[in-house]
Amino acid sequence: MLGRKQPRPSANGAIEKPPSKTRRAGATFRLIVSFMLLVIVAFLAVEGWRTWRDYHAAFAAARDSVTNLARATAQHAEDAIRQVDILTAALGERVEGDGIHTINVPRIHRLLVQQSKIMPQLHGLFIYGADGQWIVTDKEVTPETANNADRDYFEYHRTHTDRGVRIGEVVRSRSTDDLIIPISRRLNYPDGSFAGVLLGTIKVSYFVDYYGDFKIDDKGALVLAMRSGTILVRRPFIASVVGKSLANSEIFKGYLPNSNEGIAEVKAVVDDTERLYAYRALTTYPLVVEAGLSRDSITAAWRRDLLKTGWVLLCLIGVLGTFGLIVLNQLRQRMVMERELRHAHQAMRDMALTDSLTGLGNRRRLDTALIDELRLARRQGSWLSLIMLDVDYFKRYNDRYGHAGGDDCLSAVGTAIQQAVKRPGDLAVRYGGEEFTVLLPNTDSAGAKQVTEDILQTIRALDIEHLEHPLGRVTASAGITSCQPSVEDVTPAALLKAADTQLYTAKQQGRNRWCCADEPVC
Repeated sequence: MLGRKQPRPSANGAIEKPPSKTRRAGATFRLIVSFMLLVIVAFLAVEGWRTWRDYHAAFAAARDSVTNLARATAQHAEDAIRQVDILTAALGERVEGDGIHTINVPRIHRLLVQQSKIMPQLHGLFIYGADGQWIVTDKEVTPETANNADRDYFEYHRTHTDRGVRIGEVVRSRSTDDLIIPISRRLNYPDGSFAGVLLGTIKVSYFVDYYGDFKIDDKGALVLAMRSGTILVRRPFIASVVGKSLANSEIFKGYLPNSNEGIAEVKAVVDDTERLYAYRALTTYPLVVEAGLSRDSITAAWRRDLLKTGWVLLCLIGVLGTFGLIVLNQLRQRMVMERELRHAHQAMRDMALTDSLTGLGNRRRLDTALIDELRLARRQGSWLSLIMLDVDYFKRYNDRYGHAGGDDCLSAVGTAIQQAVKRPGDLAVRYGGEEFTVLLPNTDSAGAKQVTEDILQTIRALDIEHLEHPLGRVTASAGITSCQPSVEDVTPAALLKAADTQLYTAKQQGRNRWCCADEPVC
């Protein structure tokens, strides 16, 4: 009968599809395959771009790290040597003024001992006569045959008339057998002739310990060297490396002559390790620091991430396909939305915890931080200090200069307090009215007193006119309290009350001062 034609059997008896449906099925298959290939190519492109970006980000982070390391080690070295420089300059002037032949040895010895205890970097202080004999040192015992006329620094000062400080190569101490860096200067008789040498020595171990505190990779390096290239200190510390020269290294040959600081990716001459170095020449002394991270350490995390990403890509391409891409896009969009929401919440929270007049935190922020810091100090066994400040005679100031002038005064005082509080972890808040509070985590009473004095001095330095004040200028009073929550049971309210009590005592004793419970007199 007439009607639609039935599909005809094929040679093996199967039913063949109409050509049009076969073509449509093939087109659909090719479309699906093309779409999957497109997705795979796009996914590979995205991951390839991310890998390239992470590679460069790793080196960017490494550059920041080595730059900060070089800056920190350079500042540390400069500070340590400057202290010895200043001390020897003052001692030299005193010794020359008293006369080296008439020097009061017991008195100078006591002075040297006192200074050595104050400065942790010092190995010793020594005064030698023109013949190299030890005249006085900070040591309790002087070797009977002690004579340093053969030392390089002694010979230099004997033959050179310049009065500047000289930094010598590392030598081994004859009194303690420690490796030391000599910091010396020439002593003269009144007629300008050579009278001897004043020497301060810095322990190499002082720098080794400091460099050891930095968290860098096992193949990383920190170097303190003379401008000539002679190594003074190196991490990792190997005694045999001290005294070797870097003069032929790429940094000393190709970079330092053109710039006193910079970054270079070079191979180290000491151990042939490829590192990204930041170098920095000290501004005052002929020294150079280098901070280096090995290339292997910089790319190690990136390589691990690359391998992991490769396996993940293979699994995702084989199993997830288009669905995986859709989920990834949705997840990425959700993360963006969540991040924007977090930023909005954080901005609102910051506004709620900030005093609008001074820009400092407000009382609500202090209440929250005080609870957290007490808990942390109790867990870590650390100290916690609180300073409460009050602008002296502020009501009189408001009455004379008006509320607008009072607001300007409080804003300036708030800025001064923020400038005096140095550490990022410290918190300065406007407690209310003319009262301010400073929370100092991990700070004992001595540290809190120093911070308080800095704050009061900074406020005085504002030199704001206050004609209703006996001194004619704006000042502040402060109360200090310190505690160790792991030892004593203390609450936020008790801490605030203790600081307020000391503030009241300071005001009762004349204002423009601070009071602390462990100080008998403010």
